[in-house]
Amino acid sequence: MRKAILLCIFIIHSIIGMCQQTVITITAYGAKPDGRSNNTSAIQKAIDDISKKGGKVIIPAGYFLTGGLYLRSNVELYLEEGAVLLGSTNRLDYTKGDGKLALLTGYNLTNVAITGKGTIDGQGRELVVNLYELLNKNLIQDPEWRIKRPTEANRPMILGLEKSKNIRVSGITFKDASGWVQNYQNCEDVSIDHIRVESVAYWNNDGIDIVDTKNVSITNCFINSADDGICLKSEDKAGSCENITVKNCTIRSSANAFKIGTGSMGVFRNIIVENLTVYDTYRSAIALETVDGAIIEKVKIKQVQATHTGNAIFLRLGHRNTDNRYGILRDVLIQDVRAEIPASKPDAGYPVEGPLPKVPPHNLIPSSITGLPGHLVQNVRLENIMIVYGGGASKTKAFVSTDSLHLVPEQIPNYPEFSMFGELPAWGFYVRHAEGIEFSNVKLSLVKEDFRPACVFDDIKGLKLSGVESGNATTKPVWILNKVTRPVLTEVKSSFSEPESLKIQ
Repeated sequence: MRKAILLCIFIIHSIIGMCQQTVITITAYGAKPDGRSNNTSAIQKAIDDISKKGGKVIIPAGYFLTGGLYLRSNVELYLEEGAVLLGSTNRLDYTKGDGKLALLTGYNLTNVAITGKGTIDGQGRELVVNLYELLNKNLIQDPEWRIKRPTEANRPMILGLEKSKNIRVSGITFKDASGWVQNYQNCEDVSIDHIRVESVAYWNNDGIDIVDTKNVSITNCFINSADDGICLKSEDKAGSCENITVKNCTIRSSANAFKIGTGSMGVFRNIIVENLTVYDTYRSAIALETVDGAIIEKVKIKQVQATHTGNAIFLRLGHRNTDNRYGILRDVLIQDVRAEIPASKPDAGYPVEGPLPKVPPHNLIPSSITGLPGHLVQNVRLENIMIVYGGGASKTKAFVSTDSLHLVPEQIPNYPEFSMFGELPAWGFYVRHAEGIEFSNVKLSLVKEDFRPACVFDDIKGLKLSGVESGNATTKPVWILNKVTRPVLTEVKSSFSEPESLKIQ
């Protein structure tokens, strides 16, 4: 009875606390919705004042221009419908402080939220124009900009949170960053729901970056980005991305849709991805990459629908780091994937297209699972996969003989992406240096003819193929097993008879 009374008192106090939540509107501090006046001081004062008691800062309908702002603990920034928070187009209006260079910065915060139905517009194109002007005048220093582009350290993100807990972002539209759109680094307990990202203003516009962060939920989001859509990274050997859930998201990207890596130093564990819709994406719908010594394990990905995408599945264990640490890629389940891979460039016509591969001319590239000699990708199961390839390969463009599989380059230290090997001797799947590989109910097909076999398995310890089909393969053999131990093949079908379709070397 006593416990019940105490519980009722707690609930009543909680309700009273919510009803008494402090609310401040930025116009009360002099902010002007004209899209021209710099409202940095007014908005920052509202955030600072509300943080003393905790509460909500309201951005009402209108266009509010601001430079960099510092978020505070126990503050919810709420954008009403029709509200647009405009990032300044003067690069000097952004300072790094303790956190990342961003329009909205937070460091060592607890209980912070960005919610509502409004838009946060980084005005990335205009901001980069100003950045180039400042670089030309030597007002800002940058070691790379004349060679490649201004570094990420000089291009503000929209949102950068570091070492913070209990983060909630919902309902908002993020538009046109000059760098990453959002970065959550060394954070815990992050909820991102029903947001929209429209950021194709410049290179490196990752939609959502989760860096060495734990307990993350990303749900019901739409992302259109000029770089990776949703990307998990690790930039610390002692860091980790753990307990990450991604569900019910739609992604278009000039790079990869869902990606683990490229920054891959610590641990990625307990990752669940469900119900992704991917379209007009230049690189891979699914990319898992460890090249800096990271462990990637216990990853489950299911229900992926990818159309007009450069590559369906790319798993890579490499060794880009200069020390003796080798990564581990193991215990991966990918199921219920439907993908259409066109013969043309899938993101052609977008403002910022993916760069052309830095490899010789090649035919359409298959999905791949690749490790290194002596460092194998382990325990990967593909189940209920259907991939349709555009085909149309030509030996005059590129050709790797299946009798010379050793000529396929290892590319051990190279940047990982699906085109890193150039021409590959298969059109459906290329699997090399792996152990415990299972394909179950995998169906591959062509729109136009391809002279290559459907699948090549090279240096594999333990291979199980069950219900694998390539009904319209035009060249035999269809399946090549080279240096494969303990193969178990059940109901492996093609348009040719079994003796003609399978070659074991």
